[in-house]
Amino acid sequence: MPKATWNGAVLAHSDDTIVVEGNHYFPAESLNREHFKDSAYHTTCPWKGTASYYDVVVDGNTNPAAAWYYPNPKDAAKNICCRVAFWRGVEVTD
Repeated sequence: MPKATWNGAVLAHSDDTIVVEGNHYFPAESLNREHFKDSAYHTTCPWKGTASYYDVVVDGNTNPAAAWYYPNPKDAAKNICCRVAFWRGVEVTD
């Protein structure tokens, strides 16, 4: 089952991830919400749309904008709507 970890904490785990461009997108309900804080950071992908981000917080340490999601993706990316993917040192294992 895919699992996302950072700084010794499990951020998400689910057997229902969708892989896009090598990134596992986890269902929102699989997140351990105590480790997520809304970020003001946003990026735009030409085919997915505008991504919103979360800061990941574990034991007082913050990994800024280490998780992202598409709240209103373009039609080509509707299958990842509101699912969360990770980068910046977050380890995703199968």
